[in-house]
Amino acid sequence: MAASVRRCAVAWLVPAAGLLALLTGPGALGKRSEVTVLTDGTWRQLLQGEWMIEFYAPWCPACQNLQPEWEKFAEWGEDLEINIAKVDVTEQPGLSGRFVITALPTIYHCKDGEFRRYQGQRTKNDFISFISDQEWKSVEPVSSWFGPCSVLMSSMSALFQLSMWIRNCHNYFTENVGMPVWGSYAIFALATLFSGLILGLIMVFLADCLCPSKRHRPQQHHYQKKLAPESARLLKKLDEEQEADEEDLSDDEAEDKELADRNSSTNAVRQRPVNLAAATDKS
Repeated sequence: MAASVRRCAVAWLVPAAGLLALLTGPGALGKRSEVTVLTDGTWRQLLQGEWMIEFYAPWCPACQNLQPEWEKFAEWGEDLEINIAKVDVTEQPGLSGRFVITALPTIYHCKDGEFRRYQGQRTKNDFISFISDQEWKSVEPVSSWFGPCSVLMSSMSALFQLSMWIRNCHNYFTENVGMPVWGSYAIFALATLFSGLILGLIMVFLADCLCPSKRHRPQQHHYQKKLAPESARLLKKLDEEQEADEEDLSDDEAEDKELADRNSSTNAVRQRPVNLAAATDKS
């Protein structure tokens, strides 16, 4: 009888102990929410809702220390109504350039398309307080010029992806093909020169189309003669009349001057006898 009582007690104690462990465990208040892994093709999910994103690298010691805290914080995602995500910059170089990741780990907060960089302590409680107390409102959002959706950051992302593609090609040439390192460098040097030549020709062509040289520019007076011959005739006639008027004026001025000279000479001749008569009277 005593043995059967003990068996019944043990049978009830084991489920009770499990239930007690669940109630008092670290996940009693927070509900588990998986961390979303973002890529170059899925990062636009951040533009909707509220997110906390971690940028990390597997080889980074600080990132390795942050992972347990980040996983614990992710357990509270559903309660806080926030999505938790992470990005491996070694696998997603485009996102590294798009968000200008210069230090690891880097954490961003995003709400309705506005991005803010988290600068606080990297613990679960600090993350929870940052969201629950809305401390993110005191952080200045990233300028639209440098936001991940801007043209500038899209170009930066493409540049980072190009650099990773070049690195993968270099590794393929040296490891799989067995090409020496200098051979791989020579291929990339020739490709750079060729692409620069093509871009230069394109720029010269565009410049010549937008700003043609003077020898290729049409002369405007030819078009004026073709489009308005009557206007050209009228202008020519007006010029001739103006020249004739100037000639008439010059002729009139010459005649007036000649008459003035004649009058002055006759007056001088008349004054001479008068002067001589006056001199004889005095004597």
